Amino acid sequence: MTDEKRDEGAPAPANDSVAPAEIVGLAPDADLLEEARAEAARLKDQLLRALAETENVRRRGAREREDAQRYAAANFARDMLAVADNLGRALQHIPAEQLDSDPALKTLYDGVAATERQLLSAFERHNIRRVEPLGEKFDSNLHQAMFEVPGTGQPAGTIVQVLQPGYMMHDRLLRAAMVGVAKAEPAGARPNGEGTQPGSRIDTVA
Repeated sequence: MTDEKRDEGAPAPANDSVAPAEIVGLAPDADLLEEARAEAARLKDQLLRALAETENVRRRGAREREDAQRYAAANFARDMLAVADNLGRALQHIPAEQLDSDPALKTLYDGVAATERQLLSAFERHNIRRVEPLGEKFDSNLHQAMFEVPGTGQPAGTIVQVLQPGYMMHDRLLRAAMVGVAKAEPAGARPNGEGTQPGSRIDTVA
């Protein structure tokens, strides 16, 4: 054999006719890079906004669920207020001087009083409390003024009579208390000229 076999482990001869590989087009284009950065910033902003909106929805849903749990019985409670009113009126109209002399009347009184206590105790368990504002300053957010009472000697706007108690459920008003308030007295009507200016009065509109 005249042809010599090439050593299989020998490196292939260099081909001088093939030019070294050139890296073409790999240098980043400045405009494309800026566009990519801008797009990344826009997508990041959208993601942050979406996350913030999701968190707001979650918090709003949590508040609504909490309110639903806290005030679910509000309508039923309002209906029961009339029952509490009638029990209170029944006790007020039983003459106290006859309780000792009339055993049957005393038994009736004790039964009605026990029923009222049980109802008010149920109210308390559901965070419903009675508002008895006698002697307090009139507050249109909590009270409904029905009339003004002159000559009470109290500062104008002081609640001097409670016709019907109010009720709160947690921090929400179930029913405003119906009250009578002290009327402003003309100047000079009190000793040493004490009093409010003539014509001044409490706003009885709730």
